[in-house]
Amino acid sequence: MIVAQFDKQKAYVAQEDVFYDDGREIELIHFVYSHPKLEEIRRSPKGVLEIIDEFARTKKYLMSVGEDKGATVAKLIAQAKPKIMVELGSYVGYSCILFGDAFRKAGGTRYYSLERNPEFAAVTTLLVDLAGLSDTVKVIVGPSDTSIKRLHSSSELSRVDMLFLDHHKPLHLPDLKLCEQLGLIVPGTLVAADNVIKPGNPPYVDYVRSSLAKKQENLGSWRPDDKVRGDPNLVYESELIKGFEPSGVPDGVEVTRCAGRQGGQQG
Repeated sequence: MIVAQFDKQKAYVAQEDVFYDDGREIELIHFVYSHPKLEEIRRSPKGVLEIIDEFARTKKYLMSVGEDKGATVAKLIAQAKPKIMVELGSYVGYSCILFGDAFRKAGGTRYYSLERNPEFAAVTTLLVDLAGLSDTVKVIVGPSDTSIKRLHSSSELSRVDMLFLDHHKPLHLPDLKLCEQLGLIVPGTLVAADNVIKPGNPPYVDYVRSSLAKKQENLGSWRPDDKVRGDPNLVYESELIKGFEPSGVPDGVEVTRCAGRQGGQQG
């Protein structure tokens, strides 16, 4: 499916050659906390998102999931009603405010947002608190694989009902495999991966769409220095849901459901 038309009036400003980690994330915080509507948006996820969108539409581009694809994932959350959700890559918190709100409304208990950059994590934490979601969303700073292992080893995370991948694209596949290997992906788990059209992520898409036979065959090329081998016995059903970047550029979210596990030993 694809949205028939993108509302150009909602487009973010043009994406520059350098479009993140150049100080705009701190500018965003100042913009939000000096906004005339600050008191109106306290404890309002929708209100905070509107101000983030305003900044990105009038000041500087932000690499957020945006309204269009965000609505797709929020709808999945409302339907699936996950109890535990993990997001890899929070950036300035747009997605975890949007999804954290949908998650809480759907009866979820804990939303983990993992972010490598401590400045981005600090911005996210401030905006999550402003939106009134601190009781649901927990922001964790550090490399994604290290944070996943730490949460698992501490028994804080024993399964993931829904996983949203929106960090460094080459890490999508190894981090999914890590979650598989740790037993966090179980029958019924939903995985949504952003940006599978722009910029694209062929290795990830190929893996989640592969048959069990193909995944087993590919184990022959696995080397110990690859670190993670995943669980090739997990059965996935996967589809592309097309949409738009907040700039209006066509993109899509790959939505994958773990339909079960067949034979073999894990890991």
